[in-house]
Amino acid sequence: MIVDVVGLDPSLDHWGITEGTLCLEQGFFTPSAMQVIEPVKLQGKQVRVNSNDLHRAEQLARPVIAACEKAKVVFVEMPVGSQSARAMASYGICVGVMATIRAMGIPLIEVSAADAKKALAGNRNASKQQMIDAGVQAYPEAPWPVYEKNGKGFIKGEIHSKSEHVADALGAIHAGVLTPEFQNLLRLFER
Repeated sequence: MIVDVVGLDPSLDHWGITEGTLCLEQGFFTPSAMQVIEPVKLQGKQVRVNSNDLHRAEQLARPVIAACEKAKVVFVEMPVGSQSARAMASYGICVGVMATIRAMGIPLIEVSAADAKKALAGNRNASKQQMIDAGVQAYPEAPWPVYEKNGKGFIKGEIHSKSEHVADALGAIHAGVLTPEFQNLLRLFER
């Protein structure tokens, strides 16, 4: 049986989404789409911070929910607390979008950043570049974000540094299939 799945790396500034199919019998994942959502801030001195937060949250929620609606299971590298009030606001927005997905009845499997890194790169402390490298090595044909033009020392078509976010989302899928929660879901799929 093949099911549609989504991996998420939530962030207010750079939300990574990796979509694909998972063969439940053989355990193969085939990525079909990868994107990084980068919400645009409202500009101007008269823009309230809470209005800007709501504007950016909506920019995140629309594509994230659209991707998740197609999936049988969503795997997410859940963010953890923060050390500043501003970072906590970002955390709250991310958790709110995740709660919306769960409230829609879509199974949501949570994993830690360390588990995602271990599952994809083999190292709980893998760097951003190590995650990208491991992802590209495992899925060289995946639609990785690339640089669109030359400049600043980058080559057109080269894997973009923001691919770290879709690599983390990919790691969430790899870690999520190992969880007891996903193993329980497998029993329901087998019926």
